[in-house]
Amino acid sequence: QVQLVESGGGLVQPGGSLRLSCAASGRIVVINAMGWYRQAPGNQRELVASITSGGNTNYADSVKGRFTISRDNAKNTMYLQMNSLEPEDTAVYYCNSDLVFQSAGYQFSQTYWGQGTQVTVSS
Repeated sequence: QVQLVESGGGLVQPGGSLRLSCAASGRIVVINAMGWYRQAPGNQRELVASITSGGNTNYADSVKGRFTISRDNAKNTMYLQMNSLEPEDTAVYYCNSDLVFQSAGYQFSQTYWGQGTQVTVSS
């Protein structure tokens, strides 16, 4: 019914930048909160940043001042601009969305995850 597709990951040197995108598609009625999570090998998945439908943002302490989350509600797309990347930022990054979709004449509220995109920071 609904898909979240991330893009923009890759290999970057320490101090470099990447921009991740997460596009939601399907019979979406409204997207509420959206967020970026990451999971490094051997670690639990952790919240990186989140954004409400009104644009209020929240960041993990480890990325404050370096990462910026944003969204384009008209395109059902969320972004994560990552600057001053560090080796510790290496992880698979997942997008997450709380949304309402329509199916068979009814509306349903559900949380969706993307498939993940690898970010590797290394020299």
